[in-house]
Amino acid sequence: MIPAMPAHATPSSPASAVVLRFGRFAAMGTVAVLILVAGVWASWGTAQHVMLTKGRERGTVEVARCGSDACWGRFTPSSAGAQPRSRVVLEKSVAVERGRTYTVVVKPGGEDAVRSGPAGVLYAWVPLGGALLLASVVVAGGLLRTRAAWVLALSGVALLTAAFVTV
Repeated sequence: MIPAMPAHATPSSPASAVVLRFGRFAAMGTVAVLILVAGVWASWGTAQHVMLTKGRERGTVEVARCGSDACWGRFTPSSAGAQPRSRVVLEKSVAVERGRTYTVVVKPGGEDAVRSGPAGVLYAWVPLGGALLLASVVVAGGLLRTRAAWVLALSGVALLTAAFVTV
């Protein structure tokens, strides 16, 4: 006991402890939700083209050349209404190599293409996998919900591992 402190004084009242606990829960819950929404938002820019292919140009591209951040090659259509193109651009990543052929979907209104099929779908959702891992740390540390954190973390690891294996 501190000598200057009266014997009946308590460090905090039960009401303030409840308010602080609710405030922490609300703040950390908001942060976790924002991380997950940002992951979905970042993934959806590519995933919409891969998953919703009706009316889009589908086909294959044989990568002829690669630059510092993009690869390109000739597009051979496989869907009705798709036009052959002499040049289609793919984002350069570890999974794109010169001389290989990939199934792609061409983004509307340009020459940009994204990989399709299971590898393309999983690769498009990689930002969500990272967001799941980050949100699991917030849920475990800020919300003290270890089971939910494990579910988020294992989901993120499963998504990233599946993307790595298929790509």
